Amino acid sequence: MIKNSVISEEIINIRYSDIDFDKSLKMFSLLNFFQDIASDNAEKFGFGYSYIHPKNLMWVLLKYRIEFDEYPSDVQQVKLITEPRGCNRLFAYRNFELRCADKRLARASSTWALVDYNTMEIANCDKVFETNELMTKFEPVEGDLKYNKIPPMTSTDHREEFKVRYNDIDVNMHANNANYIVWALEPLPLEFKTAHKLKNVDMVYKKEIKYGAELISEVQITEDNKTLHRLKNKATNDDLCLVQCEWI
Repeated sequence: MIKNSVISEEIINIRYSDIDFDKSLKMFSLLNFFQDIASDNAEKFGFGYSYIHPKNLMWVLLKYRIEFDEYPSDVQQVKLITEPRGCNRLFAYRNFELRCADKRLARASSTWALVDYNTMEIANCDKVFETNELMTKFEPVEGDLKYNKIPPMTSTDHREEFKVRYNDIDVNMHANNANYIVWALEPLPLEFKTAHKLKNVDMVYKKEIKYGAELISEVQITEDNKTLHRLKNKATNDDLCLVQCEWI
């Protein structure tokens, strides 16, 4: 496990643009908070953009598991904490925790891979960071969040199409990972979203999508307060992202 000295904390003021109609934090904003603090932390400790970019590498997010103790609503300021948990040969792991005053609101686990820009092959993390003592071997500990397997959709209740805008792309010239949750949740009826709050979210990122491409977002609402979401490339029919949400 990585030393506690590489844990980063940040106080975030919740802005008007970060909240929805009932003052709840938008998932888009939360995932951007995660990405920003992760990027800053990685940069600070020698495994960020400025180190990997000259090696023709980029960090690619593969999975999220997010659990809410209480969905953030009507809060003006939060504390966000991130801990890089180290890596094995192919993957790196990172945890997050969101707090308001003395209360934990949410925690999350994430899995990442280093990918070559040109070949799109996964690089060996052990070799890339062999001289960085802070990027140690990942060791699971009691209390780690468990990723749930996302079951296949058996029907489609709601569906919408989107086009990747210039504003959606990031430094790697593909859609920012936070956009995927926007596309995934958008087809849900307003009545459903106003009547429920997110409790747990599992996301599996399958493929990138670039500027100008079109995608399809499909949703199935199950009987146990869960929703299944599939984003797919309209041109190729390839899955881009699979999501399962549990609501209360």
